[in-house]
Amino acid sequence: MPAEKKTTTRPLVAEGAKIGEPVPRAVVDVNTASIGIPPQPEFNADEQIGLLRSQVEILRRQVADASAAVKTGANVAVRQTKATVKLYPVSSLVTVAAVAAIFGLTIAGRLQASARQSTYDRTLDDMRDLYDKIRGRF
Repeated sequence: MPAEKKTTTRPLVAEGAKIGEPVPRAVVDVNTASIGIPPQPEFNADEQIGLLRSQVEILRRQVADASAAVKTGANVAVRQTKATVKLYPVSSLVTVAAVAAIFGLTIAGRLQASARQSTYDRTLDDMRDLYDKIRGRF
């Protein structure tokens, strides 16, 4: 019989490593065949917060400029509408009435289209048709 080997086995968990600890990413350099962790840049929270604040300020200015442009456009449209109504009151009234009539007819058409038979009525009609077919066979 061969002699028994007396070797010590390595523990499953290496010394110092604990479950749940983050594992640092390593870089494999194929040119030099070395493995290592690249140097990480220093994190400056004040600098990052300052950059974010400047970006928020730029966005705030853009939103303010856009809202001012919309407000100006709306004011121009209101002034033009008032001037048109003052110059052409009858035509304006006829136009508004025509738009309101088209809008009302559109809504009425949709209401009629949606007022179909209920499920109960359709089922009742199907039952009557089936009864008539059965009576026709006898």
